Amino acid sequence: MSSLSLAVRDSSTMLRRNLLHARRYPSLTLNLLLTPVMLLLLFVYIFGDVMSAGIGDGGADRSEYIAYLVPGILMLTIGGTTIGSAVSVSNDMTEGIIARFRTMAIHRGSVLIGHVIGSVLQCVMSVLLVGAVAVAIGFRSTDATAVEWLLAVGLLALVSLALTWIAVGMGLSSPNAEAASNNALPLMVLPLISSAFVPVDAMPGWFQPIAEYQPFTPAIETLRGLLLGTEIGHNGWLAVAWCLGLALLGYLWSTALFDRDPK
Repeated sequence: MSSLSLAVRDSSTMLRRNLLHARRYPSLTLNLLLTPVMLLLLFVYIFGDVMSAGIGDGGADRSEYIAYLVPGILMLTIGGTTIGSAVSVSNDMTEGIIARFRTMAIHRGSVLIGHVIGSVLQCVMSVLLVGAVAVAIGFRSTDATAVEWLLAVGLLALVSLALTWIAVGMGLSSPNAEAASNNALPLMVLPLISSAFVPVDAMPGWFQPIAEYQPFTPAIETLRGLLLGTEIGHNGWLAVAWCLGLALLGYLWSTALFDRDPK
């Protein structure tokens, strides 16, 4: 069997293992998934009228705020879901299963590849569920073409891939699952301080650079442009550059930690 065939076979096996594990222990995924759903409902029905004053020169209504809010919530969903990947990887490292895999005749990289692909699939399913809730409460994207929808899905998958590799590195570097969850928390906090809820221009001047110069804001603005027809500008290239850079950094970091000789 060729090296490529071996890698594909073993990666498929590891992917199936991770998906079965997620199905048997769904509490973590559900807890992470409920957070963006609750934030969506909270900001629409409790804060919607107040928050909408920050967009459209103060003339927006709740329906317009739903359209503005949903792309940010979708990015928040991805950030939250990848925390589960960090916890899962950390559990594998601390419970000894990785040590067993090292003694078996399997492709070395298949363990991480299985985690990454499984996490991306979970992110996509989580985004679909949150998106269904958003449609149920009034979100519409009538102006987006089929090509723009494909680009939006591709952007969401690319963000999922980049954040998953970072989460895997955090899981490998953490001594236990609790530490992995805490270390990966910025993946869910950064969307909260981006343009997800209000435009950057509506924030205090000292806070605007924090919201603007981070990976989530250009990704959110690009997703808004694809789904709602707003101006994308340079955000598209910035979003892709952030994703590729984070994916490469996370991959190099994760493989270096995984290939390190166990103590």
